[in-house]
Amino acid sequence: MIITRTPFRITLGGGGTDLPSFYTDHGGFIFAMCINKYMYLMLNRRSVADRKIVVRYSKVEIVDDIEEIQLPLAREALRMHNVRENIELTSVADMPARTGLGSSGAYLVGLLTAIRAYRGEPASSVDIAEEACHIEINVLHEPVGKQDQYMAALGGFRVLEISTSGQVAIRRVPVDFQLATELVSKARVYYTGVQRRATAVLEEQDEATRRRERPDHQRVVDCLLHIKEIGHRILRAFEERDLDAFGRLLDDHWSYKKKMSARISLSVIDSLYGHVKKEFGVLGGKLIGAGGGGFLMLYCPERGRELDAFMAERQMPRIDYFPALQGSRVVSDMTAFDDFGWQLADS
Repeated sequence: MIITRTPFRITLGGGGTDLPSFYTDHGGFIFAMCINKYMYLMLNRRSVADRKIVVRYSKVEIVDDIEEIQLPLAREALRMHNVRENIELTSVADMPARTGLGSSGAYLVGLLTAIRAYRGEPASSVDIAEEACHIEINVLHEPVGKQDQYMAALGGFRVLEISTSGQVAIRRVPVDFQLATELVSKARVYYTGVQRRATAVLEEQDEATRRRERPDHQRVVDCLLHIKEIGHRILRAFEERDLDAFGRLLDDHWSYKKKMSARISLSVIDSLYGHVKKEFGVLGGKLIGAGGGGFLMLYCPERGRELDAFMAERQMPRIDYFPALQGSRVVSDMTAFDDFGWQLADS
């Protein structure tokens, strides 16, 4: 059995500019971090003689051929590497799906990492990220960008600058333990309890950005240009160790994000956001991911415990997290041992 562990991510700046419909004209900019919440993928070679493929997630699929697999990410990853029989895949995660933390990208990167370990064909983190991008963007034609796959593969705090040709330039942002501790203390994350498909929001953004004849085209593009510029300013705030500036920029970012679509926020979130800014000194915040639900980040520099109690009363508990420096990796590989526990000579 092979087990991989792949981190989820939180976008800090530039979210939405990593979609091809935007970066092919304007270039993309993402500043994001991975957190210590993970997707675990277990790949096991089945010993039974029926040679079936089993895929376990929120459902269980037992099929004779990979073409019958209903989970598109699993089907295309197995097809890409010509793994066609006697395989069982099981995925479990620390966090619920459809909550804005990049779970689909984490699943796919973790699966590709496991498949490569199973086949004895290691690849760099960047190569695995590009494989995942190819599957989601070019094969499945999902309205997604490149940040989820790259962050899942790389981990840490990263800047991704995406050229108009789709090339990704990666830069690690040095954030020390003291700054990371301050960040998690002030940028508090709460679970709204609302799960949604990110593609519902992203499809609308993607369509508006690509089709110039749409009446909302220029508005969406202008908002994304502002979001990109705010992303650069957020990066500077981290480099200057000024997290309160980051908090205020979150507020600017959220105002432009909401202008792109009515789907991005919820009336109850808008009302709550206005209240906590006034009553608890919250400088800024946003729904993590594409929007529509999931996790809400609120930057509260001083009255965090009071904010936690207020949010808990509204059934929105705080989620503890800390930045994770490692990307997707194999944490267990029992294929290196024979059936009696002897380590194989070439392992």
